[in-house]
Amino acid sequence: MMETIEPILSLAASIYHLVGEVQANRKRCARVAERVRELAGLVTALGGGASTADSKVEAGLEKLMLTLRLAEDLIRKYADARLLKRLARAYHLGEDFADVNDRLNDAYQVLSLALQVEQSHSSRSAFEEARRRAEDQADQQDDARHFRQILEATQETLNATQETVNATQEDVQKLRGTVETLIQTVSKSRMVNQDIRVIAADELTYDTQPFMTSPTSEVYRGEYNKFTVAIKRFTTTASTSSHDVQRVFHKEIETMRRFESPNILRMFGICVQDENGPSPTFLIVMEYCEKGSLRQVLDSPRALTWARRAGMSLDAARGLYRLHQTEDKTKVHGCINSSKFLVAEGYRVKLGGLELAKTETSLRKSSDGQTSSLRYCSPQQLQNVNYVYNKKCEIYSFGIVLWEIATRKKPFEDCSTSLEIFNKVITEKVVERLPDDCPSALRTLIDACRSLDDFKRPSAGVVVDKLRRVVDELEEE
Repeated sequence: MMETIEPILSLAASIYHLVGEVQANRKRCARVAERVRELAGLVTALGGGASTADSKVEAGLEKLMLTLRLAEDLIRKYADARLLKRLARAYHLGEDFADVNDRLNDAYQVLSLALQVEQSHSSRSAFEEARRRAEDQADQQDDARHFRQILEATQETLNATQETVNATQEDVQKLRGTVETLIQTVSKSRMVNQDIRVIAADELTYDTQPFMTSPTSEVYRGEYNKFTVAIKRFTTTASTSSHDVQRVFHKEIETMRRFESPNILRMFGICVQDENGPSPTFLIVMEYCEKGSLRQVLDSPRALTWARRAGMSLDAARGLYRLHQTEDKTKVHGCINSSKFLVAEGYRVKLGGLELAKTETSLRKSSDGQTSSLRYCSPQQLQNVNYVYNKKCEIYSFGIVLWEIATRKKPFEDCSTSLEIFNKVITEKVVERLPDDCPSALRTLIDACRSLDDFKRPSAGVVVDKLRRVVDELEEE
């Protein structure tokens, strides 16, 4: 036990020191340090004679040590942010704090339960989900204002530099353009801060032709509050009144709020056109991802470096972890495949398929009948049709998606029947190969997710932690 506890306390001390040196995202760094300090107190108590032989506690401490190492690396980047490029990267990396804080919360739950004692009010409140997310959002806004001040100061310096130094016009203009773009990014009102609500018809504009169709709906590119959105229009609806649809919608809003994350497709609300007429039109307004589905990106001729593929994998894992990490510990997606992930500008990957599911069900005339492809089914499900789908099954499916990102191929492409897939996985125990040049740490993680033994598959949180390390290593090359 002590060989784990001592490194944890040493990492905590390093984080406290680094926080005093950060140049950007200061408040979020300080908030992490506050939570690390509370956890260090629990770890110290565990080392002070508490009964700690429990394997779950050992595993929790190992995961905490990995999370603290990643938190230390992250905060060190902010402390080293001396150049504009690094500052810009630090600002966008601010979203990583959601991962770190969620993982610290997981550790708190394990350790406080192991101690079996009532923790202080300050300790509990530091990890209480509603308060934690409110504090983090306020910190993000304050850090954005500070970052803007840095950028504006840089603009002034550029103006002085151009007047006093014999710099080329091209270099100065390029740097000025970078600064102006970043200022616009920081200043722009963020759609993610807006509530999910009923949207008036006059708040929306959209194209006349859909860019996607299905047997029950059409999806249009549109605009809402000056932001580009996707608008799903139901073409065949159940005989449900507008009042009933809105009642279901309002009940579902609270559920959707728990899934808010930069890596989960954002819902903005519903709109009912001609609400009092004989045939009202129902719309669901959601985030628009210009590059389409992950599968479409992988099928395209776009070049994807290993660093980009690792970054896309990390985004996808964050979305899955946010779902698995909700207070409903049994929550799963239920249909993980490469078409359920969407790709936005900058190759940001977002998990879809959660969009107001109950509201949609109340609108659709009949179910699409879509089920997860057998190509993504875990061996446990293939062997037993009555096997209860769980997070371990979902991690296997996600491992197949990670394999797709690494290879850009389709899983079991040479199999055309269910029996062929069954024989490949169950009888022959085939695990499809990864490219020879796949980074070793990424290879190990993908193989662990696709393990035939569900006990060996990592949790979504561990997948996020390990992918962040892979991304950091590839970006440093």
